[in-house]
Amino acid sequence: MSHLQKDQYFMKMAISEAKKAFLADEVPVGALLLLGDRVLSRAHNTRISTFDPTGHAEILAIRKAAQTIKNYRLTGASLYVTLEPCPMCFGAIMEARIREVIFSVREPRSGVMGSLYDFQNDPRWLHKIVVREGVLDEPVKELLHSFFLKKRLGPQDHLC
Repeated sequence: MSHLQKDQYFMKMAISEAKKAFLADEVPVGALLLLGDRVLSRAHNTRISTFDPTGHAEILAIRKAAQTIKNYRLTGASLYVTLEPCPMCFGAIMEARIREVIFSVREPRSGVMGSLYDFQNDPRWLHKIVVREGVLDEPVKELLHSFFLKKRLGPQDHLC
């Protein structure tokens, strides 16, 4: 399996998580954390349903993975996420020592891995993160667009 095929395979799982968030009326972001080819955890946004500002998919996936391996260090792990991480999630990624982050869509308002900021390339960090972006970006863009369109139109409006 090529690098691209692997990224697409695992991003499909993250998209499946994002769809769960969509159905729960949460911003549709999904994440998957791997160690090698072993899936340690999957998660999706739960901020609204849990009244938790830290309920981002990335944070939840990191927490679950750390519990799975009984270690807060996820050295060598790969994080697949449908949306570019925010500053909070970047901090958790750094603390967990995740090796690489693969995301689909940039987040121009809060993304810090190339959009608003480019944190992973700051030479002052001791830990370096490999970043790949744009993996299966079209289905993720469509999912996000559908979600925010639904929010703008409200439950009484229809797309006829």
